[in-house]
Order: sequence, then C-alpha cells, then structure tokens
Amino acid sequence: MLNSLKQTNIKNHLWFSVSEAAKLGGVTDKTIRRALKSDHGLKFKVIRNRYQIELSSLLIYLHKNTKLKNKLMDFGLGQYWPAEPEKQNQ
Repeated sequence: MLNSLKQTNIKNHLWFSVSEAAKLGGVTDKTIRRALKSDHGLKFKVIRNRYQIELSSLLIYLHKNTKLKNKLMDFGLGQYWPAEPEKQNQ
C-alpha cells in the first residue's frame, strides 16, 4: 500500500494541523510534535505559527514502526478500514 502512495503524483495535497494529524493517526499531539522536531520525514509547512502536515507523509511516518502502525489501525483511521481476512492454516 505504501509503495503506491510514495509513487503517486498528488495534485491537491491535504494538510492537517498537529491535533488533526494526531487524531487521524490515533496518537497524541506530543508524538507528532516529536516527529517534527526529530526530522522523521514529515512534510510540513508553517502558516501563522501553526504546523500544517501533509497527509501522505503522515501515513508513511505512521507505518515506519509496528507500534505506530497498530495505533493507526486500532485508534486512528484504520478502525474504519475493513479488517484483513485471517489466513487459514492447512
């Protein structure tokens, strides 16, 4: 899923505030601010002293480690995606 997201040419980017990005990702504001400070590849711009974070870079960041990915799936946008079917062992 992320490989196609990295290669997609997006015409109109979606920008979210720190609190909106945190809600979408199922994490706290502090997690997003920490990622911005430590340069984890989040694309952002500053408008009127407020960070605006680009959606695709946020999703890529949230998939970088298992803990963040699980939070995205359990508490963020992932809770609205259909569950992956369980594989049956034969």
